[in-house]
Amino acid sequence: MKIVEIRKLSTSDLAKESSKLRDEIVDLKRSQSLGETTNVRLVRHKKKDLARILTVLSEQLAKEKL
Repeated sequence: MKIVEIRKLSTSDLAKESSKLRDEIVDLKRSQSLGETTNVRLVRHKKKDLARILTVLSEQLAKEKL
């Protein structure tokens, strides 16, 4: 997910997306440990997407407090 797309989302959408990504990361890690998937980079990309979402979410929450 690109940062431009993320900045267009509202805070509630960002919260939903972050929880969805966290669940996906857990599932991917589980499937990796069981040897079901060989795409190791997918977890890395999901983690980076999650970090982007959390950054934008914290920026938006800081703006709302002002």
